[in-house]
Amino acid sequence: MHQLRHSGGGFAGAVAAEWTKMWSVRSPYVCLAVGALATAVFTFYYGSIARINDKPVQPVGNAPVTSLLLVQFAVVVLVMVTVTSEYATSSVRASLLWVPLRHRVQLAKSLVCAAVAFITGILFGVLGIAVAWAPFRGHATFEMSKALSQVLAMGVYCALIAVLTVGVAFALRASAGALAVLFTLVSALPSVLTGLGGDVLLAVNDYLPQTAGTYVMQGADGAPYPRVAAMAILLSWAVAAHLTGRLVLRRRDV
Repeated sequence: MHQLRHSGGGFAGAVAAEWTKMWSVRSPYVCLAVGALATAVFTFYYGSIARINDKPVQPVGNAPVTSLLLVQFAVVVLVMVTVTSEYATSSVRASLLWVPLRHRVQLAKSLVCAAVAFITGILFGVLGIAVAWAPFRGHATFEMSKALSQVLAMGVYCALIAVLTVGVAFALRASAGALAVLFTLVSALPSVLTGLGGDVLLAVNDYLPQTAGTYVMQGADGAPYPRVAAMAILLSWAVAAHLTGRLVLRRRDV
Protein backbone atom coordinates (compact mmCIF):
# COMPACT_ATOMS: atom_id res chain seq x y z
CA MET A 1 0.00 0.00 0.00
CA HIS A 2 2.79 2.38 0.94
CA GLN A 3 4.55 1.73 -2.40
CA LEU A 4 1.36 2.22 -4.39
CA ARG A 5 0.57 5.51 -2.71
CA HIS A 6 3.92 7.07 -3.58
CA SER A 7 4.52 5.75 -7.08
CA GLY A 8 3.82 7.95 -10.08
CA GLY A 9 2.31 10.84 -8.12
CA GLY A 10 3.50 13.88 -6.26
CA PHE A 11 4.57 17.09 -7.91
CA ALA A 12 6.39 15.28 -10.72
CA GLY A 13 3.17 13.47 -11.60
CA ALA A 14 1.23 16.75 -11.59
CA VAL A 15 3.79 18.33 -13.94
CA ALA A 16 3.64 15.30 -16.27
CA ALA A 17 -0.15 15.50 -16.31
CA GLU A 18 -0.13 19.21 -17.16
CA TRP A 19 2.40 18.63 -19.94
CA THR A 20 0.24 15.86 -21.44
CA LYS A 21 -2.93 17.94 -21.21
CA MET A 22 -1.30 20.93 -22.89
CA TRP A 23 -0.19 19.02 -25.99
CA SER A 24 -3.31 16.87 -26.31
CA VAL A 25 -5.34 19.75 -27.79
CA ARG A 26 -4.89 21.84 -30.93
CA SER A 27 -4.72 25.35 -29.46
CA PRO A 28 -1.00 25.38 -28.47
CA TYR A 29 0.06 24.39 -31.98
CA VAL A 30 -2.15 27.09 -33.51
CA CYS A 31 -0.86 29.76 -31.11
CA LEU A 32 2.77 28.85 -31.76
CA ALA A 33 2.26 28.82 -35.53
CA VAL A 34 0.49 32.20 -35.46
CA GLY A 35 3.19 33.61 -33.19
CA ALA A 36 6.00 32.42 -35.48
CA LEU A 37 4.28 33.83 -38.56
CA ALA A 38 3.60 37.16 -36.84
CA THR A 39 7.22 37.34 -35.66
CA ALA A 40 8.49 36.86 -39.22
CA VAL A 41 6.13 39.50 -40.61
CA PHE A 42 6.73 42.14 -37.93
CA THR A 43 10.51 41.77 -37.82
CA PHE A 44 10.79 41.97 -41.60
CA TYR A 45 8.62 45.11 -41.51
CA TYR A 46 10.70 46.57 -38.66
CA GLY A 47 13.94 46.09 -40.56
CA SER A 48 12.48 47.50 -43.75
CA ILE A 49 11.12 50.63 -42.04
CA ALA A 50 14.44 51.21 -40.27
CA ARG A 51 16.24 51.12 -43.63
CA ILE A 52 13.69 53.23 -45.53
CA ASN A 53 13.58 55.91 -42.83
CA ASP A 54 17.37 55.80 -42.48
CA LYS A 55 17.19 55.27 -38.72
CA PRO A 56 20.42 55.04 -36.69
CA VAL A 57 22.24 51.71 -36.69
CA GLN A 58 20.93 49.50 -33.90
CA PRO A 59 21.30 45.92 -32.64
CA VAL A 60 19.40 43.54 -34.91
CA GLY A 61 17.84 42.01 -31.79
CA ASN A 62 15.76 45.16 -31.32
CA ALA A 63 13.49 43.91 -34.12
CA PRO A 64 12.26 40.72 -32.40
CA VAL A 65 12.11 42.52 -29.03
CA THR A 66 9.74 45.11 -30.48
CA SER A 67 7.82 42.41 -32.33
CA LEU A 68 7.34 40.46 -29.10
CA LEU A 69 5.28 43.28 -27.61
CA LEU A 70 2.57 42.24 -30.09
CA VAL A 71 3.40 38.56 -30.54
CA GLN A 72 3.39 37.96 -26.78
CA PHE A 73 -0.39 37.55 -26.94
CA ALA A 74 0.07 34.30 -28.83
CA VAL A 75 1.85 33.08 -25.69
CA VAL A 76 -0.76 34.67 -23.41
CA VAL A 77 -3.63 32.94 -25.20
CA LEU A 78 -1.78 29.61 -25.28
CA VAL A 79 -1.23 29.76 -21.52
CA MET A 80 -4.62 31.21 -20.61
CA VAL A 81 -6.51 28.47 -22.44
CA THR A 82 -4.74 25.76 -20.43
CA VAL A 83 -6.61 27.11 -17.40
CA THR A 84 -9.86 28.58 -18.70
CA SER A 85 -10.67 25.63 -20.98
CA GLU A 86 -10.71 23.35 -17.93
CA TYR A 87 -13.23 25.62 -16.22
CA ALA A 88 -15.31 25.87 -19.39
CA THR A 89 -15.56 22.07 -19.69
CA SER A 90 -15.60 21.44 -15.91
CA SER A 91 -12.60 19.15 -16.35
CA VAL A 92 -10.94 21.19 -13.62
CA ARG A 93 -12.92 19.04 -11.18
CA ALA A 94 -11.07 15.98 -12.42
CA SER A 95 -7.73 17.79 -12.19
CA LEU A 96 -8.38 18.75 -8.58
CA LEU A 97 -9.59 15.23 -7.81
CA TRP A 98 -6.40 13.69 -9.22
CA VAL A 99 -4.20 16.28 -7.46
CA PRO A 100 -6.04 17.18 -4.23
CA LEU A 101 -3.44 19.79 -3.18
CA ARG A 102 -4.80 22.73 -5.12
CA HIS A 103 -1.67 24.85 -5.00
CA ARG A 104 0.19 21.92 -6.58
CA VAL A 105 -2.12 22.01 -9.61
CA GLN A 106 -1.49 25.71 -10.16
CA LEU A 107 2.24 25.41 -9.51
CA ALA A 108 2.58 22.51 -11.94
CA LYS A 109 0.64 24.39 -14.60
CA SER A 110 2.75 27.51 -14.05
CA LEU A 111 5.97 25.53 -14.34
CA VAL A 112 4.94 23.80 -17.57
CA CYS A 113 3.62 27.02 -19.12
CA ALA A 114 6.73 28.97 -18.08
CA ALA A 115 9.02 26.33 -19.60
CA VAL A 116 7.09 26.30 -22.88
CA ALA A 117 6.96 30.12 -22.95
CA PHE A 118 10.70 30.39 -22.23
CA ILE A 119 11.58 28.14 -25.18
CA THR A 120 9.01 29.92 -27.35
CA GLY A 121 10.49 33.33 -26.54
CA ILE A 122 13.97 32.11 -27.47
CA LEU A 123 12.75 30.61 -30.75
CA PHE A 124 10.86 33.79 -31.65
CA GLY A 125 14.00 35.79 -30.88
CA VAL A 126 16.22 33.63 -33.09
CA LEU A 127 13.63 33.64 -35.88
CA GLY A 128 13.21 37.41 -35.64
CA ILE A 129 16.94 38.07 -35.86
CA ALA A 130 17.29 35.78 -38.86
CA VAL A 131 14.38 37.37 -40.72
CA ALA A 132 15.18 41.00 -39.83
CA TRP A 133 18.85 40.92 -40.82
CA ALA A 134 18.24 41.06 -44.58
CA PRO A 135 15.81 44.02 -44.73
CA PHE A 136 17.96 46.09 -42.34
CA ARG A 137 20.71 46.17 -45.02
CA GLY A 138 23.45 47.78 -43.00
CA HIS A 139 21.19 49.58 -40.53
CA ALA A 140 21.77 46.94 -37.85
CA THR A 141 24.70 45.40 -36.04
CA PHE A 142 25.13 41.81 -34.94
CA GLU A 143 27.19 41.09 -31.85
CA MET A 144 26.88 37.56 -30.55
CA SER A 145 26.92 38.58 -26.88
CA LYS A 146 24.25 41.27 -27.37
CA ALA A 147 22.06 39.02 -29.53
CA LEU A 148 22.35 36.15 -27.06
CA SER A 149 21.49 38.46 -24.16
CA GLN A 150 18.40 39.78 -25.91
CA VAL A 151 17.20 36.34 -27.01
CA LEU A 152 17.58 34.90 -23.50
CA ALA A 153 15.83 37.96 -22.06
CA MET A 154 12.92 37.35 -24.46
CA GLY A 155 12.66 33.81 -23.12
CA VAL A 156 12.67 35.03 -19.51
CA TYR A 157 10.08 37.71 -20.28
CA CYS A 158 7.75 35.19 -21.93
CA ALA A 159 8.17 32.78 -19.01
CA LEU A 160 7.24 35.41 -16.42
CA ILE A 161 4.31 36.65 -18.51
CA ALA A 162 3.16 33.01 -18.63
CA VAL A 163 3.23 32.75 -14.82
CA LEU A 164 1.31 36.04 -14.59
CA THR A 165 -1.24 34.72 -17.08
CA VAL A 166 -1.80 31.48 -15.16
CA GLY A 167 -2.42 33.46 -11.98
CA VAL A 168 -4.94 35.80 -13.63
CA ALA A 169 -6.66 32.88 -15.37
CA PHE A 170 -7.12 31.00 -12.10
CA ALA A 171 -8.43 34.15 -10.43
CA LEU A 172 -11.01 34.94 -13.14
CA ARG A 173 -11.62 31.46 -14.68
CA ALA A 174 -13.33 32.85 -17.82
CA SER A 175 -11.37 33.45 -21.04
CA ALA A 176 -13.06 36.75 -21.87
CA GLY A 177 -12.43 38.28 -18.45
CA ALA A 178 -8.88 36.99 -18.17
CA LEU A 179 -7.92 38.18 -21.66
CA ALA A 180 -9.47 41.60 -21.04
CA VAL A 181 -7.51 42.07 -17.81
CA LEU A 182 -4.27 40.80 -19.33
CA PHE A 183 -4.58 42.94 -22.45
CA THR A 184 -5.34 46.02 -20.36
CA LEU A 185 -2.51 45.45 -17.90
CA VAL A 186 0.15 44.29 -20.33
CA SER A 187 -0.55 46.37 -23.44
CA ALA A 188 -3.37 48.91 -23.29
CA LEU A 189 -2.41 50.64 -20.04
CA PRO A 190 1.22 51.31 -21.08
CA SER A 191 -0.02 52.73 -24.39
CA VAL A 192 -2.53 55.01 -22.67
CA LEU A 193 -0.06 56.25 -20.05
CA THR A 194 2.63 56.88 -22.66
CA GLY A 195 0.15 58.66 -24.92
CA LEU A 196 -1.12 60.94 -22.16
CA GLY A 197 2.40 61.71 -20.98
CA GLY A 198 3.28 63.67 -17.88
CA ASP A 199 5.89 62.87 -15.25
CA VAL A 200 3.52 61.00 -12.93
CA LEU A 201 1.90 58.83 -15.60
CA LEU A 202 5.23 58.02 -17.22
CA ALA A 203 6.63 57.09 -13.81
CA VAL A 204 3.69 54.73 -13.24
CA ASN A 205 4.24 53.21 -16.68
CA ASP A 206 7.87 52.43 -15.79
CA TYR A 207 6.63 49.95 -13.18
CA LEU A 208 4.20 48.04 -15.38
CA PRO A 209 5.20 44.52 -16.51
CA GLN A 210 5.57 45.22 -20.23
CA THR A 211 7.65 48.35 -19.68
CA ALA A 212 9.95 46.63 -17.20
CA GLY A 213 10.17 43.66 -19.54
CA THR A 214 11.15 45.90 -22.44
CA TYR A 215 13.98 47.35 -20.36
CA VAL A 216 15.11 43.81 -19.55
CA MET A 217 15.07 42.75 -23.22
CA GLN A 218 16.74 45.89 -24.54
CA GLY A 219 19.35 45.98 -21.80
CA ALA A 220 17.72 48.78 -19.75
CA ASP A 221 19.23 51.44 -22.06
CA GLY A 222 17.70 54.74 -21.01
CA ALA A 223 15.71 53.10 -18.21
CA PRO A 224 15.19 54.94 -14.89
CA TYR A 225 16.57 51.88 -13.05
CA PRO A 226 19.16 49.13 -13.64
CA ARG A 227 18.36 45.95 -15.57
CA VAL A 228 18.29 43.90 -12.38
CA ALA A 229 15.63 46.24 -10.97
CA ALA A 230 13.57 45.82 -14.14
CA MET A 231 13.79 42.06 -13.69
CA ALA A 232 12.69 42.39 -10.06
CA ILE A 233 9.65 44.44 -11.09
CA LEU A 234 8.64 41.90 -13.71
CA LEU A 235 9.15 39.04 -11.26
CA SER A 236 7.06 40.84 -8.64
CA TRP A 237 4.12 41.09 -11.03
CA ALA A 238 4.37 37.37 -11.82
CA VAL A 239 4.55 36.40 -8.14
CA ALA A 240 1.66 38.72 -7.20
CA ALA A 241 -0.56 37.22 -9.92
CA HIS A 242 0.43 33.68 -8.92
CA LEU A 243 -0.42 34.29 -5.26
CA THR A 244 -3.73 35.94 -6.19
CA GLY A 245 -4.70 32.96 -8.34
CA ARG A 246 -3.68 30.58 -5.57
CA LEU A 247 -5.77 32.45 -2.99
CA VAL A 248 -8.86 32.41 -5.20
CA LEU A 249 -8.35 28.74 -6.10
CA ARG A 250 -8.16 27.75 -2.43
CA ARG A 251 -11.29 29.69 -1.45
CA ARG A 252 -13.60 28.61 -4.26
CA ASP A 253 -15.49 25.34 -4.42
CA VAL A 254 -14.00 24.55 -7.84
